[in-house]
Amino acid sequence: MDATKQQPDPQSTRPIVARITSRMFAVNTYIASLPGRSDCVVVDPGFDVERILQKLFDSRLTPVAILNTHGHIDHISGNQALKRQWPDCPLLIGEFETDKLTDPMRNLSGLYGTPVVSPPADMVVRAGERIDFAGMELAIRFTPGHSSGHVVFLWQGAAPWLVFGGDVLFAGSVGRTDFPDGDFAQLCTSIREQLFSLPDDTIVLPGHGGPTTIGQERHGNPFVGENCE
Repeated sequence: MDATKQQPDPQSTRPIVARITSRMFAVNTYIASLPGRSDCVVVDPGFDVERILQKLFDSRLTPVAILNTHGHIDHISGNQALKRQWPDCPLLIGEFETDKLTDPMRNLSGLYGTPVVSPPADMVVRAGERIDFAGMELAIRFTPGHSSGHVVFLWQGAAPWLVFGGDVLFAGSVGRTDFPDGDFAQLCTSIREQLFSLPDDTIVLPGHGGPTTIGQERHGNPFVGENCE
């Protein structure tokens, strides 16, 4: 028997996902890792940097990628602290969101009177690409509407799949579109074409609030569900 065939497929091993919710704006940061591994990815580092760092230290995890779904301040405010701790850890964001990292007015922090910037992106991601960090392959889907360059990161291993969804689709709601580059019609198109095309049992891990599923939102979301059409 070929011993190599007995090795588990990383894409069939479900990631362990920890959620840290910052008190300010109740933004969710996700730390994802595979069982038995010490590397991880951090998605949308928020304001409570000390709690994020403590979770990483307590779990003995080392980030090998920082993933930003978009460039609004609540989703990038922890970038600098993580890069300071792990300077070689690449920071990734969608190709149309890079300016928000270093522009306080574009990332909205300037509107709150406390300008904040992030280190620049080390890598940009584009629709249709796949990235592989910490043994997890993630597909990139372009989902503008809440922010003009918003992307989501999709894990398509063993069912149910996982979407690190940022501020696109929430449990019973959708992302705000009243920011300077928001567009409600565009957001609805993104959800229906890029998310509702996924299996019903796909788990959505949103930027705010608790998890939901594609099926639950497809059938019952009051903004974009089937009953709204």
